[in-house]
Amino acid sequence: MKTLSRSTFPTSSYPERVIQFGEGNFLRAFADWMIHEMNKKVGFNSGVVVVQPIADGLTKILNDQDGLYTLYLNGIKNGEAVSEYQIIDCIQRAINPYENYSVYLANAENPDLRFVISNTTEAGIAYHKDDQLEDTPQKSFPGKLTALLYRRFQVFKGASDKGLIVLPCELIDRNGDNLKKIILQYAVKWELGREFIRWINDDNIFCNTLVDRIVPGYPKDKIESITKQLGYRDDLIVEGEQFHLWVIEGPAEVKAEFPAEQCGLNVIFTNNMEPYRTRKVRILNGAHTAMVPVGYLYGIKKVRESLEDKVVGAFIKNAIFNEICPTLDLPETELVQFSNEVLDRFKNPYLEHALLSISLNSISKYKTRVLPSVLEYIKRKHTLPKCLLFSLAALIAFYKGERNGELIELADDQRVLDFFKSQWIGVDGSKESITRIVNAVLSNLNLWDQDLTRIDGLQNEVISALGLIINKGMKMAILNT
Repeated sequence: MKTLSRSTFPTSSYPERVIQFGEGNFLRAFADWMIHEMNKKVGFNSGVVVVQPIADGLTKILNDQDGLYTLYLNGIKNGEAVSEYQIIDCIQRAINPYENYSVYLANAENPDLRFVISNTTEAGIAYHKDDQLEDTPQKSFPGKLTALLYRRFQVFKGASDKGLIVLPCELIDRNGDNLKKIILQYAVKWELGREFIRWINDDNIFCNTLVDRIVPGYPKDKIESITKQLGYRDDLIVEGEQFHLWVIEGPAEVKAEFPAEQCGLNVIFTNNMEPYRTRKVRILNGAHTAMVPVGYLYGIKKVRESLEDKVVGAFIKNAIFNEICPTLDLPETELVQFSNEVLDRFKNPYLEHALLSISLNSISKYKTRVLPSVLEYIKRKHTLPKCLLFSLAALIAFYKGERNGELIELADDQRVLDFFKSQWIGVDGSKESITRIVNAVLSNLNLWDQDLTRIDGLQNEVISALGLIINKGMKMAILNT
């Protein structure tokens, strides 16, 4: 069987305008796919040079396949379950700077280079005090990028039109700001001069971004059937969901130069990404967190099954549309569209997310993902969000660690687990015992950084909901919410 390469599958070649730190599944299913789409549909005409950010990686395999790989996108598209694939051809070559540092650094001399994209994990944007300009290579990603930028500054004598647009995809808050800050730290430490610092500040653009696409990665459990379907061998096949979102915070010129919107990609250019980050955390992550204890105690194991169940599905939709969305400041049409996309993602038949697998640290997740919606709803509506507080009651019940006599494998900080274990002792379904445990949980400053019993009516709402869950069962409790 033939192997995927440009000799067996002739494809387009493009000038190298993008340098990408990271060759993993996410970037290939996300950013590289977008560049591929822009090349094909709006003449972006940009090739990618991939840089392996750590010593071990996929550089050799990428080069053996001439940068080609097959991407499967599986999920709900226009209301239908769709699985489709295509060969992505925007990657021109891959470099391992640990073996060929001079080849890596030579990219700085390319006059066509304009964009930097990265995904080096959450720990990748970090300052390493031992990094030096003379290292070949530097240990950290920011160190490597600083060396590249300094070489470019030298080669082009600080020309303002040779600065780069940096689009980091690492999942940390204000990723572009943090990356720039570290680069400036190296510039000072390495004594690269005031003119270089001015060039970094004035002629390079560091965008803050928010990325969103579930990428399961290499489909090893079904690779034989996929290979048979394709008719060729591909060691870099990657799977992703249909949904994608890239929020890019930066000046207008970024939107002008990166024509994602022109070919229908879900890329939002903005001067303030915080409303979109809040939207994602509260709707997508918040709904996940609210769903877990309710669905699991109801008897459901999967996210998709939760949405397909009439009772639990209606509960989750009510929580999203009637209690979470009203706490957000984006236009209602945008919130409704995003919420419907979230529900489609939850119902994706190609992805099976177990509720237990996303229950890790549910208490802290409720605090950061759901509680802000609760507090904002009360502030705006002057009433209580019954679904979100019912979920809090369900969470207390979940942390008993038992479902119909079956143990629940709780995964949380041991102090949290010990606290709930001690509080559940003696809870027998009586109003007195339920009041005691709810009061203990809501007033625990270590859990919430505040005493929730001080919010008018909140404690009684949770007591009522937990009493229904314990004495009537989850289904009857939901129906009475």
